[in-house]
Amino acid sequence: MTARAATRPLGTVTRGTTNPNRLRRMDRWIAATHGAELRRASDPVAIDLGYGAAPWTAVELLTRLRAAAPRARVVGIEIEPERVAAARPYEREGLTFRHGGFEIPVPGRPVLIRAANVLRQYDEGEVAAVWERLRARLAPASGGSRGGLLVEGTCDEIGRRHVWVALGPEGPRTVTFATRLGSLDRPSDLAERLPKALIHRNVPGEPVHAFLRDFDRAWAAAAPYASYGARQRWLRAVRDLTTDWPVTDSPARWRQGEVTLAWTALAPRT
Repeated sequence: MTARAATRPLGTVTRGTTNPNRLRRMDRWIAATHGAELRRASDPVAIDLGYGAAPWTAVELLTRLRAAAPRARVVGIEIEPERVAAARPYEREGLTFRHGGFEIPVPGRPVLIRAANVLRQYDEGEVAAVWERLRARLAPASGGSRGGLLVEGTCDEIGRRHVWVALGPEGPRTVTFATRLGSLDRPSDLAERLPKALIHRNVPGEPVHAFLRDFDRAWAAAAPYASYGARQRWLRAVRDLTTDWPVTDSPARWRQGEVTLAWTALAPRT
């Protein structure tokens, strides 16, 4: 047995909850914003970390990434051996499954690590160390490349509401809120899907609380646009937010029910 095989994977077993299309919003964003890095990489490997009791999210990630980067490969990694065995029949060209955890047991440096609904069960104090370990496994920045991307966040069971943090080798970059607009009562409904690094900071005095408060106010002010549909109301509310908050994306992404901000604007106060 090799030293790698004898090493116990890092992390704990998740509940394994998964559903087809659960991560479609996150995948769509990754393909749009990170597709160029995947296309230019010599070995465009993407990791689906903690894919759960069924391999649907890894299968779908390969399909969606290849629409943007035809040479992309996906490796699904699970800490529970039985889940890896159950996924193996779904392997095909460009898609494999491995037993492992936060150590990311693949050769080389991945261009993407997606960790969706993985840190939900961890303590807030453990997040920074996990982020650091995963970032250290990313492809480094070089030349015109910003390096690999870690996307870590949380969504509901059927993928209507997501919030995720995007991190590069250098640290956190952005926070994205994404939703099915027809299901939204107010933007602060997304608070229940904040990633572990932020969910306990949704209290007065913290930036994420102030942002959601302002988003709700902008949403209320945009109520007259509701007669044109939820999308037009969202577009107006996000446009108003740009006056006071560093929104980093454009109306093309807002139309998808998304808004992305610089991490520094929402980072917890120490």
